[in-house]
Amino acid sequence: MGGIIMNVLLVGADGQLGLELIKTASGKINFCTYTFEQLDITDPVAVQEVVEKTKPDWVINAAAYTAVDKAEEERDKAFAVNQIGAGNVAKAAKQANVQLVHISTDFVFDGNKSIPYLIDDKPNPLNVYGESKLAGDNEVLAILPDTSAIIRTAWVYSSYGNNFVKTMLGLMSERDELSVVADQIGSPTWANGLAMAIWQIIEKKIHGLFHWTDAGVASWYDFAVAIQEEALATGILDNSHSCTVKPIRTEDYPTAAIRPQNCVLDKTTTWQALGVAPTHWRVALRQMMSELKQHDC
Repeated sequence: MGGIIMNVLLVGADGQLGLELIKTASGKINFCTYTFEQLDITDPVAVQEVVEKTKPDWVINAAAYTAVDKAEEERDKAFAVNQIGAGNVAKAAKQANVQLVHISTDFVFDGNKSIPYLIDDKPNPLNVYGESKLAGDNEVLAILPDTSAIIRTAWVYSSYGNNFVKTMLGLMSERDELSVVADQIGSPTWANGLAMAIWQIIEKKIHGLFHWTDAGVASWYDFAVAIQEEALATGILDNSHSCTVKPIRTEDYPTAAIRPQNCVLDKTTTWQALGVAPTHWRVALRQMMSELKQHDC
């Protein structure tokens, strides 16, 4: 970006990705941030007014309905935020001649593929959350085909907010035994690395569909075991308390929403486009744990 100050509007600023974006922004970013409470993206007038007022060069839409199981009962609410809301942001961006970064999900795929999903593989979501996110992606692509970047990601965690890592840490400190699904695979993603990738996309002014997670593959069980090992190594978990982590099958842990068996995304073209070397998810997890320890969370 050189010495140029970039004006960026961040929607969904209080989520774990939003907070990481704020933390990792360079001094060349002139930030306007809105939490979901401050800006309801399902209100097209409110969205348009904010974009007109803040006059950004880029909008980052990190606001989403992400309650996967609850979405099965709240279909209208999920689509209102993830489809209509995404469309409202894209329309306001188009009207103001602004570029957009929109966050999507691995759940647009059905998980039946035996190898990682390529960017141009045909989506086929299994649940309402995935359907609503795909509908939002399609809205953005239809409205801003040449000036949007849609980033599909997965298994996002951070030292901020609620996520799988922090849930596991809480359960491991309380229980003697924990059962975790071992036949669903994906790639854990530290929100910090995702935020850095978003800044790279903005700096390079590139558009299109992207896949971003940390490198490597794990099951939820593998992820849980790694969380326990790293937490014990950093002292976040007490070595005097033992919690056995047991692998189980998906059928042994029924949920309202069907989950894809294979959520692994192929990131090759994204890494090439950004000119970055991938970080293995275990390395990223260790870095996040060190940060969490410093926060005394």
